[in-house]
Amino acid sequence: MAKSKYAPSEAKYNRWIKEGRGQGDGANYLPWLTVRDVPSDGRSHRVFGHKCQRTHQLLSDVELAVFLSLEWKADVVDIREQFPLEREDTLIIASENGIRHPSDSGVQLYMSSDFLVDSLDPQCPRYVIQAKRSEALKDPRIFEKLEIERRFWKMKQIPWFLVTEHDVSPTLVQNISWIYPLEKDDIEDEFLVDKTAYYSEVFYRNERKFVTDICKDIDRTYNLPDGSSIYEIRQLLANRCFYFDMSQPFHQLIGKDLVAENMGNLIGARHVSNQ
Repeated sequence: MAKSKYAPSEAKYNRWIKEGRGQGDGANYLPWLTVRDVPSDGRSHRVFGHKCQRTHQLLSDVELAVFLSLEWKADVVDIREQFPLEREDTLIIASENGIRHPSDSGVQLYMSSDFLVDSLDPQCPRYVIQAKRSEALKDPRIFEKLEIERRFWKMKQIPWFLVTEHDVSPTLVQNISWIYPLEKDDIEDEFLVDKTAYYSEVFYRNERKFVTDICKDIDRTYNLPDGSSIYEIRQLLANRCFYFDMSQPFHQLIGKDLVAENMGNLIGARHVSNQ
């Protein structure tokens, strides 16, 4: 039987290290894992981030929710996802605490944390978040691996937090469920650029008007089927052409709440992430 493309190997790890994975910061950071490196059940996301001006690799809806929360926090200055832990350290921690270290096919795995966050908060300038579905925490083996991770960051004297869907704003989760099914890689760049420019001007001229009412007005003015404009807005939001405080219900947003992205950087990142 052919070996799975997802199977670990020392050769693969050495190649990733040479590529610079898990290194850098801001726009230059390369995550240890990408959505192409792990089996997908359709819940992974490649999302452009306005703070770091690059595409982030998110492996679950919970990670997406946490990421979008961090994106809007004014004190957050850098978000590094899928951050690798030094394997030498996790092996020692596992051995000293009688925990079986994660391995596969005889290869000791590199563990990773979902987010390493840099903040302007002097009380907590750097911290780590691991995002898990609450149902996964029923698995004792998951707890063992989390304990290795927790002890690793305690050794580094960096705060570590475990977050589940219950810790995320329900409104944010609703917004994600409404917007991100329209997240597609095959939408033409020209469409995104043109529509972003068009709606940016419309929102500027109607900054105090509800976005939903703006869209209804456009549909009526141009004799479009009901919902045409709101659908285009959803497409633009899913592709990160605009961003907003995702903890706020979409139907309560007004024109000035939607902030246009730097389209040059966005389009460039789309091309890089699709290679």
